[in-house]
Amino acid sequence: MIITISREYGAGGHTIGQSVAKELGIEFYDRDIIKAAVKESGLDMPEVEHAEEEITRTGLFWRMIAPAAYVDQQDNIRVIEKRIILNLAMKESCVILGRCADDILEKANIPSLNVFLYASDIHRAARVSELIGSTNPTEIQKKMQKTDAARHMFYEQFTGKRWGESKNYTLSLDTGILGYDTCVQLI
Repeated sequence: MIITISREYGAGGHTIGQSVAKELGIEFYDRDIIKAAVKESGLDMPEVEHAEEEITRTGLFWRMIAPAAYVDQQDNIRVIEKRIILNLAMKESCVILGRCADDILEKANIPSLNVFLYASDIHRAARVSELIGSTNPTEIQKKMQKTDAARHMFYEQFTGKRWGESKNYTLSLDTGILGYDTCVQLI
């Protein structure tokens, strides 16, 4: 069984994904996919992490002007990550966090349980405060908006679908209302 988890920033996707994998006795993949892409590409980690979920205006501009001539590093990384995700899914049962794994597996006709985790801004802000080590509401809100916008654009660019739209997932769960433990059990 393959489980993919997409999530809003601060909704607990990493924690829930790890718990689900542990509960089922299967592997959990998140940053591991980036590390494998880095190793395969020969690029440095900060460069890959930046390219992975950030879509620059310059990149979009050059894609529109000269799509055939513009070779985007993000696309190259995406091809590598796609290959890694497909290899993992064919090799073993696992939980894969993010990276449009739901869409990659769907297009490859590999069955998966695709989960989207979300929560209210209030619930997410409490978690984001812990993640970034800040209690400044403006800073927390900006981080949530920036991260979610990057995930939205990344997902839309590479899947042609709207990130977070329930019809793209098997299961959508409000982690703020349900709590992490209940979400783990439902998944």
